Amino acid sequence: MKVLVVGSGGREHAIIRALLRSSQVTELLCSPGNPGIAADVECLPVVADDLGALVELATSRKLDLVVVGPEAPLVGGLVDALSAAGIAAFGPVAAAARLEGSKAYAKEVMEAAGVPTGGWSTVESVDAGMAAIVGYPAVIKFDGLAAGKGVVIATDEAAAREALEQFLVERRFGEGQVVVEEFLEGEELSLLALCDGERAVPMASAQDYKRIFDGDEGPNTGGMGSYCPVPSVDAERVAELSAIVHQPIVDHFSAIGTPFHGVLYAGLMMTADGPKVLEYNTRFGDPETQAVLPRLRSDLAELLLAATNAGGLAGRELDWDPRCAVTVVLASAGYPDSPRLGDPISGLELIAAPLELTCAGVADADGALVTAGGRVLNITALGETPAAARAAAYAGVELVEFDGKQTRSDIALRAEEATE
Repeated sequence: MKVLVVGSGGREHAIIRALLRSSQVTELLCSPGNPGIAADVECLPVVADDLGALVELATSRKLDLVVVGPEAPLVGGLVDALSAAGIAAFGPVAAAARLEGSKAYAKEVMEAAGVPTGGWSTVESVDAGMAAIVGYPAVIKFDGLAAGKGVVIATDEAAAREALEQFLVERRFGEGQVVVEEFLEGEELSLLALCDGERAVPMASAQDYKRIFDGDEGPNTGGMGSYCPVPSVDAERVAELSAIVHQPIVDHFSAIGTPFHGVLYAGLMMTADGPKVLEYNTRFGDPETQAVLPRLRSDLAELLLAATNAGGLAGRELDWDPRCAVTVVLASAGYPDSPRLGDPISGLELIAAPLELTCAGVADADGALVTAGGRVLNITALGETPAAARAAAYAGVELVEFDGKQTRSDIALRAEEATE
């Protein structure tokens, strides 16, 4: 099987590592990739939003499967274009990817599908936004894509007004409306499922750490680390949750004539009133993928290709390594507001199996890697317990250095404490 992975981040590197374990993959490519990914597979200089060039690449290389990593090309219609050219593509068509592309549309779909979520309203002006807030904290979301940074939890009126002005007046992420949501309390949970247009097959549970600083302080980021599985969420509970948050969405899109193929990511809040969906993503989560896929024993290439066919996942059960996985993100100085670029990275040669190093915001400078984005690297470790996995991952983090390196020290600490 000839496979192309589209994207250039840590998520795509983790997908590539999992595909390299497949007995079905005979050729594996990445476009555009990054210098860290290029150490594992051939990288091609076609950017993820150049749909025409990607279709031409897939056709000329006679690829059997294209795996789309980032959200923007999904929302832009890459799967539609590949399918029209007769290329199997793992990911939803643009009409289904709108579930991630518009927060307001996602809320409408949740209501139509009967999925539990918090109260919400859409607004197009600062005054309307302030009037829609019924209490603090309040959640203010930019409606469109914002690379994981379009959410503000406002603790008071001043913070709410500032967020609304950023989104609606300054247009920090471009044109778009804003969704004002009820603030939900509880513990967050990430649950991904592979979908074949008819059914959702859940993956193992994970937990993400969005804020930049320990103790969930500071601004939101694209994610500073993750672990898998969550101790309180066993396989039976995963199945129960998936029936509530994944299958109704798959059923909804099937009913409206837009079957959902690909990954459906549900960001949940486990409230006192039960699970409620905070958001949906229509692709593998980042950095959850870096913690989930190292535990997957099933053949990922077989699963992804099967999911492109209607009903292709029927009867599939996923096989998991019983160990825990912990992923820690190493971010650049100034992240998330203004990441500093060009800082030399040292110690990478010290990261070896069983640790897994996945590269994201890196560039090549005269044969050496330097920082080239906000989230630079991910280090993942497996352990018999969360404590063992944490210790191994953080030991790896200490081996890598670059000026201004930012990491959280509490990734998976809750899991460790829960299992002591």
